[in-house]
Amino acid sequence: MTLFLDTSSGKAVQQAVQALRDWQENRQGLGVALVYGPVSLEDRLYHSKCPVEQRSVTALSGALEEIGARWKVLDPCEPTFIPQLAGYDVALSNLHGPFGEDGRLQGLLDYIRMPYCGSGVAASAVAADKVLCKRVMESLGVPTPGWWVWSGGPAGWTGTPVMVKPPFGGSSVGMSLVRDQAALPLALADAARDEGDPVLVEDYVPGIPLTVGLLELPGGAVLVCPPLATEVADADFYDADTKLDADSRGAVTVRAADLKPALLAEITGYAKTMWEGMALRGSARVDFILTETDQVHALEVNTTPGMSRDSNFAVGGAMVGLTHTDIVLAMLHEALTRPPYDVPLPTPAFVSSTPTREAAVSL
Repeated sequence: MTLFLDTSSGKAVQQAVQALRDWQENRQGLGVALVYGPVSLEDRLYHSKCPVEQRSVTALSGALEEIGARWKVLDPCEPTFIPQLAGYDVALSNLHGPFGEDGRLQGLLDYIRMPYCGSGVAASAVAADKVLCKRVMESLGVPTPGWWVWSGGPAGWTGTPVMVKPPFGGSSVGMSLVRDQAALPLALADAARDEGDPVLVEDYVPGIPLTVGLLELPGGAVLVCPPLATEVADADFYDADTKLDADSRGAVTVRAADLKPALLAEITGYAKTMWEGMALRGSARVDFILTETDQVHALEVNTTPGMSRDSNFAVGGAMVGLTHTDIVLAMLHEALTRPPYDVPLPTPAFVSSTPTREAAVSL
């Protein structure tokens, strides 16, 4: 059973942080492949619009410098991506959405015996699929807003507002708040995109967005960071433009959630349930909505939390005494101390020939 730590576990957290820093001293020159590139729609948006200083990859690069790692940003869109991975000790992914956060990258890294930070194939795949994650929440007894799936054709309207969400991807990209029936078809088409994916239609629950970060520390204990409340100005909900904040308007205020003890225990309890029930590891963030009547609804699980200096995950860690670099150290420590596979797979041997598929695609 997982040992969870929180703000009341000050001494244990301090000991874990010291263990991380001691571990770092013997890891100078550690080879870290920082995986980042415009693969998913979400990452393409950030790559093209987010100021460099606000990007997670910028903050992660700084942390790796401070750690003393030998690191390089590897772009998974480059045909030499896989051969380059072989030159490093561990992969730290900053990819989000399909092909980065949904188990496919994790499966590749598993197969080539490359240690990597964060959850494995199954947990990543479940968390990235909003519909499947909803089903898991319900099976674990974690409350979540009512929902249904649209797969094409006429869409029913219950007369109450709904959130229309693409089933894959994050940062609210393609998400819409629909308040009347006339706006529903366009919102569904936008969420389905050209792929014609099924679309998640979720009951709109007004309230305060809350988020809980979880971080695995040495010894296998998991730190549950204090819930953070997000207050959004000039937007109906915490949408993609607000999260991107490309013009640095500061439309979002993040603060420690002021919760009664019973409500705090309820919310963090649901986060712990999701961690254990989904077999998460390394780091994760669970997002909730809290209504005016103190009803809690889980919204989603992120297995690759944003790691900019001012991200919710970094702010939550700072509230219990962890620096941004401490958090990165914890991620690397978990990846490199995880027991390796012992199945009889061959160690891949890479050659420097032009990949046939890449050549064909470029014609």
